[in-house]
Amino acid sequence: MKPTIKVIIPAYNEADSIAHVIVAIPKIVSEVIVVSNKSTDATAAIAKEAGATVLSEEKRGYGYACLKGMEYVSQQEKKPDIIVFLDGDYSDYPSELTAIVAPIIQKNIDFVVGARHIILREPGSMTLPQRFGNWLATSLMSLFFGSKFTDLGPFRAIKYDKLVALNMEDKTYGWTVEMQLKALKRKYTYTEVPVRYRNRIGVSKVSGTVKGAIFAGVKILTWIFKYSFKK
Repeated sequence: MKPTIKVIIPAYNEADSIAHVIVAIPKIVSEVIVVSNKSTDATAAIAKEAGATVLSEEKRGYGYACLKGMEYVSQQEKKPDIIVFLDGDYSDYPSELTAIVAPIIQKNIDFVVGARHIILREPGSMTLPQRFGNWLATSLMSLFFGSKFTDLGPFRAIKYDKLVALNMEDKTYGWTVEMQLKALKRKYTYTEVPVRYRNRIGVSKVSGTVKGAIFAGVKILTWIFKYSFKK
């Protein structure tokens, strides 16, 4: 029996890229959910035209958008087996979703992160603050928790029941690291799958600004140290 897979895409002003993302998602996915995070452009209309279910979240924040998507799924009568999170900027390759979910389907792994390895990254696709933040966060997770994560990549898949059990709460930039830390704490089985990564369409709302990069860094470190001293 084939698993039911749903994709949640948080999107803020991604009118130029969102259709590219949606149409490239493999047909094994039963529903693509785009959460327009207070977009002021045509993101919502374009996503709907491309075939996605479109939700609106008026509170700005990556985590807010992801939580909105999860709330929508929780209200459906038939729950999915797997949730995939994917950005709306077309920096990832949606076609690689099949590789992302494969360890869950074939090996019963709980959680999979798409790792943006340097040899698969397009030059300039990750800024210096992004690369440093990834290195610092994964190094600290390794030090404190014995983690083998090498990336905080947003392209990820997780069993739906395991995701619900994490009780996710971060509303902004700490969403990805919160998920990884909680998965480690709960001793979920996990792995990484190498994925390609290219220069996004448009300008990043996080790494593209000094303010965004600083806030993201503070959020990530706050979550790591919070869980380092939490029994």
